[in-house]
Amino acid sequence: MLQLCYIRSVSSSALASAPLVREAVYLHDVAQLSDADIARATGVARSTARAWLSHTRSPTGQRAERLIELSALGERLARVMDTAYISVWLRKPVPALREKKPIDLIASGKYLRVAELVSALEEAPFS
Repeated sequence: MLQLCYIRSVSSSALASAPLVREAVYLHDVAQLSDADIARATGVARSTARAWLSHTRSPTGQRAERLIELSALGERLARVMDTAYISVWLRKPVPALREKKPIDLIASGKYLRVAELVSALEEAPFS
């Protein structure tokens, strides 16, 4: 939903032809993930993540799936924490995940474990 409101200053035809690139740009610009974070979560080289961000390549296959999952979590996390903290949280060992780092679980295809924790954060009462 948030990425629908987010518009990057590139030609609309470039965005229309590469919706997955738009997800990478959203993660970089709004969720403040670095190209290294995006690469780590999706299992690509940092140069590939930079190519996505510069609109010269688009993710496919398993890498696209990881990017979509990361984007979904980025959107949800932006509702429960400061966007500047998202990249830190993704790289921290989390006790509820048996001290695993969320970014590494996403990279290994264990999105649902992280999503369940995010659901708990979304439901938690904040004062």
